[in-house]
Amino acid sequence: MGLDLEKLDVAAKPPSPVDGGAPVDPQDAAFLALHGEREGLERELTLVQQQQRFGTEEAGIERARRREASLLLDLDRVMTLIRAAEYRRQPGARRW
Repeated sequence: MGLDLEKLDVAAKPPSPVDGGAPVDPQDAAFLALHGEREGLERELTLVQQQQRFGTEEAGIERARRREASLLLDLDRVMTLIRAAEYRRQPGARRW
């Protein structure tokens, strides 16, 4: 009785009626896509932080530092969207 990890990774590939999965609400699909984008940004952020820490060339370290600043801005934007989406998913959430 093993787990099928492919079926558990809904954020990477939300189920669709075409694939035989349950239909996904467009809001749910957007929410899952935001989490997928967050995960990708976090992975890339980890990579550039390692490049800064273990890099041997000053130019490469500086590029990684600039890339990190850009990724942090993108991550902040995505996290803000996720927080807003989480709020909208709550019962009785206000719409303004």
